[in-house]
Amino acid sequence: MTAYHSVVTAYLQTSRLVLSRFTPDDAELLVELDSDPEVMRYLTGEPTPRAEVEDVVLPEILKVYAEHPRLGTFKAESADGFIGWFGLQPTDEPTTAGVGYRLNRAAWGKGYATEGTKALIAKAFTELGMDRVVADTMAVNHRSRAVMRRSGLRFLKVYHEHFDDPLPGTEFGEVLYGVDRATWEAGRHG
Repeated sequence: MTAYHSVVTAYLQTSRLVLSRFTPDDAELLVELDSDPEVMRYLTGEPTPRAEVEDVVLPEILKVYAEHPRLGTFKAESADGFIGWFGLQPTDEPTTAGVGYRLNRAAWGKGYATEGTKALIAKAFTELGMDRVVADTMAVNHRSRAVMRRSGLRFLKVYHEHFDDPLPGTEFGEVLYGVDRATWEAGRHG
């Protein structure tokens, strides 16, 4: 890890990852991450314009910290530096958090997605008092679905949303995964 980590308070740390809050100076990291069409394939299908990252995406991330200090989108760093982000987001239910991640291609296939997601789920139940953690993705996003399963989330349902400009695969719907505290604890101690 870099000396940077000694200055910034980590939100969460695993054996290979340090998650910390984004700052207003981190727009370039998000621009770089969202500029890869493969990273954005199941999200928007195209790179996020710099202006949108600077004027919408990053301000929204910072706003969640202000409104929900224990939740949000967190910068993920490994020994190799910035690899993407993990999120533990507020939902309409105060004791349910949504978990997610976005990693650069160089970090794919190394187990970071599962490691970070498992750690956030554990934090949600052990430190934050959540009763449920959920995640969703496109039904055709098999790699993310595998991460959800490996992280202890269980398939709940397929649902369909209307999109004015649907991505290929949208016709198969979105999938929702989740786990409640009791099920997570039983799996952890069972």
